[in-house]
Amino acid sequence: MEITTLKPSTMNWFYACKVTDVPANGGVCVKYGEEQIALFRFARRDTWYATQNLCPHKQQMALSRGMTGTQEGEPKIACPFHKKTFSLSDGRCLSDETECGITTYPVRIEEDHVYIGVHAG
Repeated sequence: MEITTLKPSTMNWFYACKVTDVPANGGVCVKYGEEQIALFRFARRDTWYATQNLCPHKQQMALSRGMTGTQEGEPKIACPFHKKTFSLSDGRCLSDETECGITTYPVRIEEDHVYIGVHAG
């Protein structure tokens, strides 16, 4: 699986939820059509991240329930099942360079509403 980081200029932005729907320093799963997207709020950094919800190792929709944190300053998510860690910035696997990465999506906040950018087309 190739890592995909979508660029904001080629995006269709969809309304995901209200800011208050996402726990501080935690994540939720958002549905977009048939796709599941994990949305994370780093309250202590005042930043937001979105990735695929599917763990590439166990093929389970679980990343939104993982533990967030940082590794050498890099925001990360750890799968709740096997603890593999992935960069929330670019999707690469941080715990094993031979493992495949995950898709990341841009996030935009407007007036207490969270929007996620998905590939146009």
